[in-house]
Amino acid sequence: MGLHGWGANAKDLATLAEYMDLSDYELLFVDAPFPHPQGFGGRMWYGFPLGYAFDTTLSDRDDLAQSRQHLHQWLLSLEEQTGIPLGRTFLAGFSQGGAMALDVGMQLPLAGILVLSGYLHGPLNTPVQPAPPTLLVHGRQDQVVPIQAAHHTRSQLTAASVPLTYCEFERMGHEIQPAVMEQIQSFVASIAMGWGETP
Repeated sequence: MGLHGWGANAKDLATLAEYMDLSDYELLFVDAPFPHPQGFGGRMWYGFPLGYAFDTTLSDRDDLAQSRQHLHQWLLSLEEQTGIPLGRTFLAGFSQGGAMALDVGMQLPLAGILVLSGYLHGPLNTPVQPAPPTLLVHGRQDQVVPIQAAHHTRSQLTAASVPLTYCEFERMGHEIQPAVMEQIQSFVASIAMGWGETP
């Protein structure tokens, strides 16, 4: 399941599916609950305070609380809709979607969480045990979510004993390059291999 970033939408993120060799998986993409203030079909999980620099907590926002509840309930309903248990469900998110994936995903027994150019928008709550394996990917040239946010996220996940795969790309900005696609496929395959069958 994929969560888009601030100002994008589910269709925007879904275009990446054709570039990944995940034909054995059911890929789902969901729109954030709130319209982006600039319109043009964009959505957001929550608004940003003026001048926000990804270095202070946003966890007390009402729109974030609503999105958190919406996403949590939607994830819990997936098994009935798809027949796929949470233990074989991966939650991926780009940018703000990555922050939502960490926030909500760490409280559920997911197969894995993939955070692409994302960040922590508040303190990391104690993860469910065992914590979902997590892939954290970031570009050093990111001009939107600074690399320091990725380093902070890495530190928090490591301190919480989350099984973490961290990838930092020298020449990548706030984007998803082909090398990231390769990391996604490798991460998913490494976990699915432990299931002993085709998912």
